Amino acid sequence: MEVRTWPRTAWLTIVGACLTLLWACSPAPATPSGHVVDLTLKDFDITASTTRTDPGKVVFHVTNDAPVTHEFVVVRTDLPDDQLPIGSDGLSADEERLDVVDEIPDLPAGAVQDLTLDLAAGRYVFFCNLEGHYLGGMHGTVVVAGA
Repeated sequence: MEVRTWPRTAWLTIVGACLTLLWACSPAPATPSGHVVDLTLKDFDITASTTRTDPGKVVFHVTNDAPVTHEFVVVRTDLPDDQLPIGSDGLSADEERLDVVDEIPDLPAGAVQDLTLDLAAGRYVFFCNLEGHYLGGMHGTVVVAGA
């Protein structure tokens, strides 16, 4: 009785087709749902892709492009972003005297994280509140307003 085997190229073609099929059927990375505001944190700087967005779900897509850990705090306030009350330590914004909406407490160097919030119309200030970072210029504003 003669045993037939498939040539090596046939096996490689089958394996390649299976891998391609698995790749094609795997789910795509999750896309944030809502209005996306891209933010980049660097030492003593936060850059935002926009300063205005619509009410509803807002996704702060935060990238820490700095060599150290930062935090990202969002507060609702009518104060200018560079005039938040300073805490008794003299080095950071006084979160006790602010309407904190939410935050990413620790964002390691090189990390990316989304903070999804349901925001009503108003002014929101975002900042890093590690000692001296807010005073050093790590803050910005986004206005949430209807069309």
